[in-house]
Amino acid sequence: MKVIAINGSPRKNWNTATLLEKALEGAASEGAETELIHLYDLNFKGCISCFACKLRGGKSFGKCAVKDELTSMLERLEDVGAVILGSPIYLGNSTGEMRSFMERYIFPYITYSIDTQTFYPRNIPVGFIYTMNITEDLFELVGTNKLIESNEWVATRIFGYSESLCSTDTYQFDDYSKYASSIFNPEEKAKRREEVFPQDCQKAFEMGARFVKLQKALEARSRVNDRDQKG
Repeated sequence: MKVIAINGSPRKNWNTATLLEKALEGAASEGAETELIHLYDLNFKGCISCFACKLRGGKSFGKCAVKDELTSMLERLEDVGAVILGSPIYLGNSTGEMRSFMERYIFPYITYSIDTQTFYPRNIPVGFIYTMNITEDLFELVGTNKLIESNEWVATRIFGYSESLCSTDTYQFDDYSKYASSIFNPEEKAKRREEVFPQDCQKAFEMGARFVKLQKALEARSRVNDRDQKG
């Protein structure tokens, strides 16, 4: 089984990437093969609204027809046991790279048919890891709660299961004195980085391990159902 984590942050070694790495460590602890992909390394665009993924009889039915540096990654994602998407929150939403990726990854599996909910052929867990400098009490004010609910609803509809992890009030700079950031208390930020962020890392580790266990259970159930159907 393979678990792929997608880093939607431009930083490769900061909060979001660290949490994704911990999630993959958790998945590896349960025997999964893992891979971390940095979206900012790839040259791609979001959905171009060609609707080739919805064209009956078309060669791209149920998958994205656009060919660019995201294409091979989308093909690898077809066979994974779990996916974990990570992004910092910019202006109340995921980064532009993550949004563009989600359009290309998720939209081809969405159907407009009453009798079919998804083109995705099986159930897998899909996780979201968000990092942000705001505190949880500001979620409703900036709309973060709606973002989390919306993404989980879509992912559950398409892939079968989804959950989210939020790391709040994160440490942004190595040296706060160098930046125009007087609304923050550097000492409190550093203390939270030292005391709370490790707890978030442990939660990410547990998410990765939990996803592998869940997928193993789903695969075992599928094998039993197949055997029962064959009599």
